[in-house]
Amino acid sequence: MAEENRLLKNVVILENREKLSVTGVLDVLAFDEQQIICECEKGVFYIKGDNLHVSRLDLDKGDIDVDGLITSLVYEDKTGGRGSFFGRLFK
Repeated sequence: MAEENRLLKNVVILENREKLSVTGVLDVLAFDEQQIICECEKGVFYIKGDNLHVSRLDLDKGDIDVDGLITSLVYEDKTGGRGSFFGRLFK
């Protein structure tokens, strides 16, 4: 199987709402201290909080580690529909 065709397993580990590790990340679409938006195989993953900091990012392996106060983790399906991130982006 070609390297670019491999499916990345998506695993989310949250420790005390202060340390987050995510695998299966294809790309980081946007980030600031309140929100990080990641693209995963099956959709977009939103990380929301305060004083967010990307402490480690390895897109070759599909890994991201985030420090800060995590207040919300939300998945959005990659359907391209009107309510999706990509639907709103290309509206």
